[in-house]
Amino acid sequence: MTAAAGSGPHFSVHDIPFSTHGSWFGLSPVLAEKTRAEDLHLVSHQNGMHAVLRLVPQDAVTGERAETRIEAAPGLLSWIGERGRVELVYETPDTVRMRGERLGLGVTAAAQSLTPFSGTYFYRDPVDNAHIFTSYETGRRYRITVLSGTVTEVSGAQALGAGHRGLTVTAGADGTWEVAVEEFDSARQPYRPSAAFCEVMEAARRTFAEFLDAVAPWRSSGTPAAELAAYVVWSATVRPAGLVTRPAVLMSKHWMDKVWSWDHCFNALALAPGHPQLAWDQFFLPFDHQDESGALPDSVAHSEVLYNFVKPPIHGWALSHLRRLLPEPLSRKDLVEVYGRLARWTDFWLTVRRVPGAALPHYQHGNDSGWDNATTFDPERVVVTADLAAFLTLQLHELAGLATELGLADEAQRWTRTADATQAAMLDELWTGERFMARGAGSAAAWASSSLLDLMPMALGEHLPEHVGKALAARIETHLTAYGLATELPTSPHYLSDGYWRGPIWAPATVLIEDGLRRAGHHRLADDISARFRALCETHGFAENFDALTGTGLRDRAYTWTAAAYLLLAEAHTHRVSR
Repeated sequence: MTAAAGSGPHFSVHDIPFSTHGSWFGLSPVLAEKTRAEDLHLVSHQNGMHAVLRLVPQDAVTGERAETRIEAAPGLLSWIGERGRVELVYETPDTVRMRGERLGLGVTAAAQSLTPFSGTYFYRDPVDNAHIFTSYETGRRYRITVLSGTVTEVSGAQALGAGHRGLTVTAGADGTWEVAVEEFDSARQPYRPSAAFCEVMEAARRTFAEFLDAVAPWRSSGTPAAELAAYVVWSATVRPAGLVTRPAVLMSKHWMDKVWSWDHCFNALALAPGHPQLAWDQFFLPFDHQDESGALPDSVAHSEVLYNFVKPPIHGWALSHLRRLLPEPLSRKDLVEVYGRLARWTDFWLTVRRVPGAALPHYQHGNDSGWDNATTFDPERVVVTADLAAFLTLQLHELAGLATELGLADEAQRWTRTADATQAAMLDELWTGERFMARGAGSAAAWASSSLLDLMPMALGEHLPEHVGKALAARIETHLTAYGLATELPTSPHYLSDGYWRGPIWAPATVLIEDGLRRAGHHRLADDISARFRALCETHGFAENFDALTGTGLRDRAYTWTAAAYLLLAEAHTHRVSR
């Protein structure tokens, strides 16, 4: 067996899971938030995040765990030791092939205990002699079919209660072995290989290369993180299953394994030029779960849809950019559907989220804004804020444009009047002449904070009065560190280096502000913000957020909206330079 170098970017599985487009599982030592294992596990995201199988290369002589280094690139995962190696490739989204040379492999249940409600049951199937693990947590089965080599040890077959469950595969006479590992529902035909291992590996490599060429054809030495950003998005994509109604880019195949109802917009924009249908699926997925009030869910996952919070109405802003980026115009059928859905989402904010007689809507919690614990929400949580008014204004303008295209002149006029009234009320009620305030939706209290959230009306861009745009731009610049925009002023007593929205740099705030500055004519500052964020990703990867003063990646280290933001900013920068 010769090792074939995987093409594409190499990465650490401690940061980014090894997976493939469409799969609901990955290979990772990350088992949960703040939980890492010594060995790689097969980690499934059906019914939540669950480590199912532990994969351990073993010394062929001693039978003990072999010391190996792990190398990962799109299409090929390798454990490399002094005496041999083990390799893994995806044959299909639910099947991986593994082979070894001069190293064995132990495959064991991650859960040691089996109860009537939890754990993993293990047995040998007498129909095809495959070994089956069936997981209570995922509700799925995991079949190990030995294609070559020898099963030298089986433990815990049909056992109940606590105990070790698994098997060991070692080499045959030629010094090699090969197995297939499948995730499926209740049953399927005995496994038969579709092609030789090397052919499967080449097909996997080619599949990613085609995706990369579609998503980032503009990449160059000046955009060194583009390939890895594309891999993060590609590998975090799952096929429709459970409550996920369309192919979906999860936020991560770590513990943030959901689609939140504003995160999806950034992934849609990054995919739009090269994968328009996948982009449209990203944009529309939360709308598949829109409730009778018009609200979008907070999040969608394999087995749950949560409605206890919502997310900010950035969808009009996103749709405007999406239509510009898509290679073909939307059909009239799509325009009619998205107009109706966007109108209902907007009416939600104009009705159930406006106090009777009030001009402006409100959030009920920081979670509604997407900035969960921003200092804007310290005095009160049920709050009228300028960012919400700004996003809603942009959405109303987009609805007016859609209505005009669809020949709905009266509705277009109504949306335009509401947009103008909303922006006017934002300036009249929340603008002091120097800055925006927030105020309680049910109280007379008003306050300012040192959160970047107070400056998000910059997203209005060309719609802002010039003096307001200049004042916002000046305040935004005070949040700019060497690495990007801190979500809380670093000089604030409330600043926390790992404080979630109380300091760290985040991708969505960066993209929205950079776009608004550019549309308002503040190109120098927009260029600076873009350059710093791109350099941050090129140095520190695609974490959920970043320490604003050191650049260190924080929390989930394989976050798709961060990768999508890099792709958006890098492509736009490349096109500006070429022009």
